[in-house]
Amino acid sequence: MKKILLVEDEAHVVSFIKKGLYEEGFEVTVAFDGKTGLNLALENNFDLIVLDIMLPELNGYEVCKEIRKKDLSVPIIFLSALGTAENIVMGLEHRGDDYIVKPFKFIELLARIRNLLRRTENTSLPKPDAQDDFIYKIDDLVVNDYTKSIVRNSQEISLTTTEYRLLLFFIKNKERVLSRLDILDEVWGVNHDLGTNVVDVYVNYLRKKIDAKSENKLMQTIIGMGYVLKA
Repeated sequence: MKKILLVEDEAHVVSFIKKGLYEEGFEVTVAFDGKTGLNLALENNFDLIVLDIMLPELNGYEVCKEIRKKDLSVPIIFLSALGTAENIVMGLEHRGDDYIVKPFKFIELLARIRNLLRRTENTSLPKPDAQDDFIYKIDDLVVNDYTKSIVRNSQEISLTTTEYRLLLFFIKNKERVLSRLDILDEVWGVNHDLGTNVVDVYVNYLRKKIDAKSENKLMQTIIGMGYVLKA
């Protein structure tokens, strides 16, 4: 049974989400303020976190920031009435994996949860003769999409779920110039320009993690067109 942490201070929203998730077979733990939510997140192993932004004690951005200091992999969905493009991008820039605007339909939240869990779920290892189907290489960077591991120059690299999806998209399309719209559509499921720099921010995160210690820089900017991963 997948375990979900719900950090939300509106009782009717909690009741609505908790009932729906229980019926879908999830185990749900609830926190009504940011401080309690953060403590629960750091002391337990949850499969996914649903996090409001306007919370007592600590806001959702602060909670997410502290969680990411300890855990880069747990998927985090922001849930908020703050629905402008700037708010959405701020959530993504704080290392959230998705953002849902209130009011929302439960079926949408459920679909987003299942989508993120599918992307992060590991099952049994593949047969030895199938290992290569999951491995992508460029220069000395190796991404194993089955174990979700990233190694460069014999050093393991830790990425958030969203950073990992971005890197995987680049390495599967190595030497192809990807526009910001290509990236938004593939990584965030947004098929229009948000008018913000979320893509640039995340590309910069990747640069710091995969290129900082190597002379050969793989992440390259093509001015006026987008980005490309190439040796």
